[in-house]
Amino acid sequence: MEEEELRTHDPGFWEDAKRAEVQMKKVKDLKKWIELYNEVKSATEELHLAYDYLKEGIVSEEEVDTSYKHALELVENLEFRNMLREEADQMSCVLKINSGAGGTESQDWASMLMRMYTRWAERNGYKVTIANLQEGDEAGIKTVTMNIEGDYAFGYLKSENGVHRLVRVSPYNAQGKRMTSFASVFVTPLVDDTIEVKIDPAAISWDTFRSGGAGGQNVNKVESGVRLRYQFKDPYTGEEEEILIENTETRDQPKNRENAMRQLRSILYDKELKHRMAEQAKIEAGKKKIEWGSQIRSYVFDDRRVKDHRTNYQTSDVNGVMDGEIDGFIKAYLMEFAATDAANN
Repeated sequence: MEEEELRTHDPGFWEDAKRAEVQMKKVKDLKKWIELYNEVKSATEELHLAYDYLKEGIVSEEEVDTSYKHALELVENLEFRNMLREEADQMSCVLKINSGAGGTESQDWASMLMRMYTRWAERNGYKVTIANLQEGDEAGIKTVTMNIEGDYAFGYLKSENGVHRLVRVSPYNAQGKRMTSFASVFVTPLVDDTIEVKIDPAAISWDTFRSGGAGGQNVNKVESGVRLRYQFKDPYTGEEEEILIENTETRDQPKNRENAMRQLRSILYDKELKHRMAEQAKIEAGKKKIEWGSQIRSYVFDDRRVKDHRTNYQTSDVNGVMDGEIDGFIKAYLMEFAATDAANN
């Protein structure tokens, strides 16, 4: 860290702002690792001390157990973080939820997932902003795009890619029948200015529209919402597709354009990332992880069970999960698949 900090003392350091930003991030990351290591070191030293005090009758067994649990949690968290070594893992992320077929019930399910991820983010100190939201016809949402900003947000949430299945007695069904609903979750890294992404300006077109929403003098009068269309041609396969991004985050159209471009850069970066994964011959080994269309998790409310089909990790604490307590699922996924990646590297 000292060596990297010395580089920032160069008189011409801030002449290249982008290079300076990359360097400052490197220093910050190293500082964080040292802080986390010192926390673990301090906790283990306190545990040894508590054990000695126990033999002398100064502290109780319960106090030693508390010190042990604290030290163990810090060690496991540090090991867990150490598994997120890919460049993209350290980034913030864009999380998009789409309701499946099934009308109001699936739209309500999509809004429940939105709340789950929002609560998870808040618990972990991440900043959440809504880039685009389309309300459901009667309740819930049709789609939402959320930016979750903070260190390692993508590394943790990449495990959530896929289809989430809900089974419950629907409050929207007059006969009180058990219904199954689906919603898909897509997670991509949120690319910042330090990452180079090639965008063809000629492939971009813009539309503007009036943002809907509750009340206010500005609603439906100013075309602040933007729709970006990008004609993407895969440089490796030659396949073409249109990337469509809508942003209604603010009442400021230029700001919404800027946010839409940021999301486009994130999508293009993610496509390059997927290509690199394929090039590393991991497609078969990591197939469960990168098949976006596969059903990954079932939430069965009546049986009080949430189960991940990739790792078989499950819990009966349905309310806790829906309140954002999903770290157990994330850890189980990363312990299984991140370990495979590390071995392949």
